[in-house]
Amino acid sequence: MPDATHDPALKSWVRSANGHPDFPIQNLPLGVFIPLDMGSARVGVAIGDMVLDLTMAPVAEDVREAAASPSLNALFALGEGPRKALRARLSELLADGSPHRAELEQHLHPMEACTLLLPAKIGDYTDFYVGIHHATNVGKVFRPDNPLLPNYKHVPIAYHGRASSVRVSGTPVRRPKGQLKAPDSETPRFAPCERLDYELEMAVWIGPGSTLGNSIPVAKAASHVAGYGLLNDWSARDIQAWEYQPLGPFLAKNFGSTVSPWVIMPEALEPFRIAQPARPEGDPKPLPYLLDEADQAGGALDLALEVLILTPGMREKGMAPHRLSLSNAQHMYWTVAQMVAHHSSNGCDLNPGDMLGSGTLSAPDAGGFGSLLETTKGGKEPVQLPSGETRKFVEDGDEIILRARAAREGFATIGFGDCRASVLPAN
Repeated sequence: MPDATHDPALKSWVRSANGHPDFPIQNLPLGVFIPLDMGSARVGVAIGDMVLDLTMAPVAEDVREAAASPSLNALFALGEGPRKALRARLSELLADGSPHRAELEQHLHPMEACTLLLPAKIGDYTDFYVGIHHATNVGKVFRPDNPLLPNYKHVPIAYHGRASSVRVSGTPVRRPKGQLKAPDSETPRFAPCERLDYELEMAVWIGPGSTLGNSIPVAKAASHVAGYGLLNDWSARDIQAWEYQPLGPFLAKNFGSTVSPWVIMPEALEPFRIAQPARPEGDPKPLPYLLDEADQAGGALDLALEVLILTPGMREKGMAPHRLSLSNAQHMYWTVAQMVAHHSSNGCDLNPGDMLGSGTLSAPDAGGFGSLLETTKGGKEPVQLPSGETRKFVEDGDEIILRARAAREGFATIGFGDCRASVLPAN
């Protein structure tokens, strides 16, 4: 439940934090950074336009030891209790009137002068498919007669992605090459992808995890989530259409995924938790191992999700990024706890720093579709941009920006920071 750290009246002595759209004192996300004047990576906390070096803060000894590693894996492994205590302690240290101000000011670094790194060393990455509107829309493109397969409403569908090609926000993505086969062609050809797409997703970072052969009960699954971020799981739709049967995604998905650098702790999102939306009448009830009353009552998030584009033509004209989509995290057919419980239900071990993708989170209406495949109806209806340009799919030089913001009356608004990447031509 919300506590003193969520008080909207709480202010920080870091002045840029007060009223900051993403990182007020009510947020305090964790990340890994390299200060401009120092050569080594370290764990930090975002506060306004600044980053606090966590290794220099007076926090619990186990946290200080974990923060000495240049990744968040060790901190994730500490689990829910130490993480909650850390967030509460950081709130005290950074609040107006804190006696630690003079001590900590020398360990603040301007965020714009820092290099932000991947938050954790990702051992495994699994991409789910819990956005039911996206699943239905994409199904109509690839399987017009049978868009949503019957297992979808019984099983949290997922596939194992490629952790090695996940990159932090700001890293360009190279257009992939692969086998393409036009509907009117008898044979495929090898060429650069012509239907490059983005996917609006949330990243879920795993905390303590589980051991091989054991499962995580759905009622305890939330305690194994270390935090949240934004994820753009880039997709080559033409490669995907040719290769995905019978075993699912492969080269269409593993050439690059972009993740935001800051990990939003679950506790920061407590004021924005909502009940899982009721399933439509006639949909099957989840099997007992996926069903928990508390999770159904507060396992969903009211979180606005946005996609923007900035083309080379828009940059030349000095134009701001153009919004392509506005969706919400509440459009998840399965909760995060259900994803974690199902992932481990067969005894698969989860480890600190593993990353789960939610799958594309589209809204039911066209203004909230989370991919160009949906928005343009497979390229048949190009998007009109304010620069006079059109887009069927993402072109070289385009930059795609994902944003997330949680807002509720009576609480401070918090955000995730940008998740952005531009597209480079194929080699």
